[in-house]
Amino acid sequence: MLTLPSGLEPSLPGRLYGDKGFQCNREFNTIAFRTMKIFLTGATGFIGRALVLRLLRDGHEITALVRDKTRAQSLLGQQCSFLESGTGQLALKTALAESDAVINLAGEPLLGRRWNEKRLESIRKSRLDVTRQLVEAMTPGRTPKVFISTSAVGIYGNGGEKVLTEESESGTDFLATLCRDWETEAIKARDLGVRVVRLRIGVVLGRGGGALDQMLTPFKVGVGGPIGTGKQFVPWIHIEDLVELIVTGLDNSEMSGAFNATAPNPVTFSDFAKALGKQLKRPSFVPVPEFAVKLLFGDASIVLLQGQRAIPAHAQKIGFVFKHQTIESALKDLLDK
Repeated sequence: MLTLPSGLEPSLPGRLYGDKGFQCNREFNTIAFRTMKIFLTGATGFIGRALVLRLLRDGHEITALVRDKTRAQSLLGQQCSFLESGTGQLALKTALAESDAVINLAGEPLLGRRWNEKRLESIRKSRLDVTRQLVEAMTPGRTPKVFISTSAVGIYGNGGEKVLTEESESGTDFLATLCRDWETEAIKARDLGVRVVRLRIGVVLGRGGGALDQMLTPFKVGVGGPIGTGKQFVPWIHIEDLVELIVTGLDNSEMSGAFNATAPNPVTFSDFAKALGKQLKRPSFVPVPEFAVKLLFGDASIVLLQGQRAIPAHAQKIGFVFKHQTIESALKDLLDK
């Protein structure tokens, strides 16, 4: 029986794409014009809600795996179909057999609570178990054509100043091992003839949730600044480009394997803070010392103190064009009034 992990609490609907609203990137990238039946996990989360908006606008049919149908309807509307977790493997098998594509966004947030053995196991299970059970529910001969499963750039460990592509070696810390095991579960769908896309997502910038909303308050009150040394790289991506990349993966056969879902120009946390302060017209020189981050977050502090200078080599190779290529343009789009 497939059950979604607890602790996936999506924020209320907000301005996901800034004041200008969502604008499709049709003039730049190949998208799936063919109507598809898409099975989606993590639909009520920050990325999921943005993706659902786009898929519905493109005319696709969506079935979302959710824990609470009523709550999901309030967040996503009546146009989606819903399969409640816990309804059994047969219902899941039937849903997947009727789907052209599966998009897997499930996974508990890494931050929010201090890490201990129980918490780490919960983080692993929320990713590995859901991915494994999706693959196990795919029926030979009636499989979806494509399985897009998320991972993270944390697979590379603490990369320092080294430029990281999809060909770079993985790290050895908890996050790297988690991502590697996560992808291993997704890859098993290839044995069934399914095209598998592994999206290694970076720091997603949007409104209505995610990292940016959490950063705004201290900057707006004048106490914003870099975290730790500020030298760690932020492998950011505008949520509009992330959604576009996912949509491209639905129908573009060139998308297979690992793809860094990050903008072409990662920046250090120090430069990120400067750009955010400039956009908000607020100071950006008040650092959060490394010892304070460790005191507050414990072992989870590696999420903030380590970085990856990841670039989207594979996406660029297939001709994908990012609408938001610099941190300045991304923040302007999201925060301009």
